[in-house]
Amino acid sequence: QVQLVESGGGLVQAGGSLRLSCAASGSTGGINAMGWYRQAPGKQRELVAAIRGRGTTTYADSVKGRFTISRDNAKNTVYLQMNSLKPEDTAVYYCNLNDWYAQTYWGQGTQVTVSS
Repeated sequence: QVQLVESGGGLVQAGGSLRLSCAASGSTGGINAMGWYRQAPGKQRELVAAIRGRGTTTYADSVKGRFTISRDNAKNTVYLQMNSLKPEDTAVYYCNLNDWYAQTYWGQGTQVTVSS
């Protein structure tokens, strides 16, 4: 059983910063990639950023230059540093883990609200 525990969401003014954390625990088939998705009301869930074991990263165009994903392999933890936040970044952010057996796991989600 794999658990993903997220933290760090909250309310921030436009232009501010937040840092999300997601710690994975339990038995996995080895972590292939971890990342963050978000879902705003009435919209589909979308990829925000992902990082693979060797540090290769992927970002949504809308967050490039503002968000940074990083990973502590020893702690099975992934972070998302979010700077220059905009109201359109408001969403529930979900942590995601894909293991080497193609199993996908999700966190419970953490709310990020950016006020204008």
